[in-house]
Amino acid sequence: MERFLATADAALRTLYAKHHSASPNPVQSQHQSPTDPTDKALSAALMRVNHVGEVCAQALYTAQAASTRNPALKAHFERAAREETDHLAWTRQRLDDLGDRVSLLNPLWYAGAFALGLVAGRISDAVSLGFVVETENQVAAHLQSHLDRLPADDEASRAVVTQMKLDEERHANDALAAGAAELPAPAKALMRLAAKVMTRTAHYI
Repeated sequence: MERFLATADAALRTLYAKHHSASPNPVQSQHQSPTDPTDKALSAALMRVNHVGEVCAQALYTAQAASTRNPALKAHFERAAREETDHLAWTRQRLDDLGDRVSLLNPLWYAGAFALGLVAGRISDAVSLGFVVETENQVAAHLQSHLDRLPADDEASRAVVTQMKLDEERHANDALAAGAAELPAPAKALMRLAAKVMTRTAHYI
C-alpha cells in the first residue's frame, strides 16, 4: 500500500503540480524569443513535445525504481527522476512564455511510459538499465533534431534544449556504467515507432 501511494503521488505531482528546478534555468535575460506568430507556434509545438518527453521520463524512472529490489539501483532511478524534474520545469516555463499549453494527453503518455518501465524492470535490472540507455539515446537524437528545427531567433528554447541534450546523454552513460544490457534490435525499433507516434501527436494535441 505504501509503494502504491508513493507511486500515485509521483504521478499526480508530475501531471498536475507546478515544478521548480533545482538547477539554474538555462534561459538568460539576454536570450531572444521569437515574435513572428508562425515561429512562436513552431517553438511551442516543439517544446510541448519535449515536455511530454519529460512526463514520460518521470513515469519511466518511477516505475523502474518501484520494480527493482536493488537499493542502489532504486536510488539511481530516483536521482535521475529528480534531475529530469528540472527539464519538466524548464519546458513548462518555455510553454508559458510562448503563450501555449502542455499536451492534453499527458495522462495517457504517463500511463504508457509507466507500463513500459514496469515491464522492463520486471524482466531484470540490466534490461531496465538498457531501456534507459536506448531511451536516452533516442531522446538526445530527437533533441538534436529540434535544435535543427527551432527558429533561428529562439535563443531561449535553444538554450533549454541544448542543456537537456547534455543531461540526457549523461543519463545514458550513467546507465551504461551501472550495468545496462544491450536491447535487441526489434525492441529498439518498436521504441522508435512508439516515440514517433507520441511526438507527432503531441506536436498538435
